[in-house]
Amino acid sequence: MPRKPLNPDSLKRLTSRQQRFVEEYLVDLNATQAARRAGYSARSAYARGSELLQSLHIREAVQKARAEQQVRTRINADRILLEIARLALYDPRKFFDAEGSPLRITDLDADTAAALNGIEVVEQYTGRGAERQFVGFVKKYKLVDKGPNLDRLMKHLGLYSADNRQRTDPLETLLQAIAGGNSSVLRPVPQDPERPTEAPAGERPAEEEGEESCMDEDEEGQGGE
Repeated sequence: MPRKPLNPDSLKRLTSRQQRFVEEYLVDLNATQAARRAGYSARSAYARGSELLQSLHIREAVQKARAEQQVRTRINADRILLEIARLALYDPRKFFDAEGSPLRITDLDADTAAALNGIEVVEQYTGRGAERQFVGFVKKYKLVDKGPNLDRLMKHLGLYSADNRQRTDPLETLLQAIAGGNSSVLRPVPQDPERPTEAPAGERPAEEEGEESCMDEDEEGQGGE
């Protein structure tokens, strides 16, 4: 069902406390806490927050306010996904020049700089006492861990779901099929090599005939005695 278009006059129908609720709700999207910060009592905050979000003009006001917030901050799903990709796919070699020396932060491109989680600058001296002289700095770069961000991209692309389908336990799949009423999973396999071969009607294996003839001979011998 398509979303109902935002009503530009929705904010005008709000009371001052309802308007405050909308503003507070945008902070953490927690209706109970927003109701408390808007001035509702702690005892009734949960019920009031739920009730306010069920109101059509409150929902319209929240949607309108969130849309305006995204325009102001330029924060949307595309930008968040781009930042995650930067943290997951950066190349650490771009922190150094051709001779292996670290680049200045101002010389890093945007994708590489985004992966910089921190920097520690240590002054280096030589000598002691009055002969102590400053010789330079040691810069220690701390980079973002790729692992969690690759995990986020995997989830976004649904790659874990595809992997889980490949690792499905055959027995579990069979039991689920039986429970779902799929009787086709119990059909015999055509030309199953482990299935015993039935002899045509009127024919008996030679081994069985030999056993029968031996029994007849034994019986005849006992009768002769």
